[in-house]
Amino acid sequence: MEDDVGTLKIRPLSPELLEHAIKNLNEDPRRREADVKAVREWFKKQTHIIADPSDQLIVSFLRGCKFSLEKTKKKLDMYYTIRSMAPEFFKNRDLNKDAKLREIIENTYMFPTGYDFEGRKVYMMVIGKDDPEGKFKMEDVIRGNFVLVDYMVLHDDESIVKGSVQIGDLAMMRMSYVTQMMPSFMKKMSVCFEEGYPFRPQAMHMINMPSFFEKVLKFFQSFQKEKMTRRQTVYGSDWEKMYETVPKKIMPNEYGGEAGTIDSLSKKFAKELLEFNDWLIADEKNGVDEKMRVGRAKTKEDLFGMEGSFRQLAFD
Repeated sequence: MEDDVGTLKIRPLSPELLEHAIKNLNEDPRRREADVKAVREWFKKQTHIIADPSDQLIVSFLRGCKFSLEKTKKKLDMYYTIRSMAPEFFKNRDLNKDAKLREIIENTYMFPTGYDFEGRKVYMMVIGKDDPEGKFKMEDVIRGNFVLVDYMVLHDDESIVKGSVQIGDLAMMRMSYVTQMMPSFMKKMSVCFEEGYPFRPQAMHMINMPSFFEKVLKFFQSFQKEKMTRRQTVYGSDWEKMYETVPKKIMPNEYGGEAGTIDSLSKKFAKELLEFNDWLIADEKNGVDEKMRVGRAKTKEDLFGMEGSFRQLAFD
């Protein structure tokens, strides 16, 4: 089956992806244009949202919400709301002006490696390898991470349609990173990703996790939806058990795989992210004006507020 995109400015899906989207995401190619039009008509009435999303972005959200118009509207509202409510993650992302962010992107150790046994795209992150001197702040690292996430929304149909798999190597995780990850920071990061983006992560494998990170992970999981926590698997030195679900050959050479070296894979993907800069610049103007929202205006406390009296984690 060929994907007839009609007048929409989107990439056609491969026959295999289209079949998956029809079967699992309620996508109907004959209705797709009408769905996008319905979302655009809704946008015209949202005077608080400052944005003009592309067809591709709208379709990505429709797919991520299994073509529920109400869920799509809610998630798109949140997508633009977090741009104004969490500017430390989503503003000042011009890679030609922000030398620190550009350095993070150019030396990123976040990259796709291949596909798991179910045909889902696998992304790997070698945490800390891009920062041997420990000079980057977690805030900047997460800002770089959301550059990757925004790129995926607009360019990675496979991850949107089938869901993605993440592998994180925490062998180089620093205590200096952990001490920056206060509860409010973790809550904000979790809310932005889970409620503001159309992704459906299918699995996350954390390998070589140091013992000092266990408390952080458990605390971070307290903010997550239960199904997200269930999809996370933590390994110590026995991480090769992961190969029961992820083909060994798609891993970087350093892990006994055949995908290429970490440096070659990361540099190739970094080039793609750097070419995304024009979109990042244009995105600077996007956000919300809460004074214009119909009904009760949203606040940072509404979105990211902490329940209870805790304010920090204690580490032994």
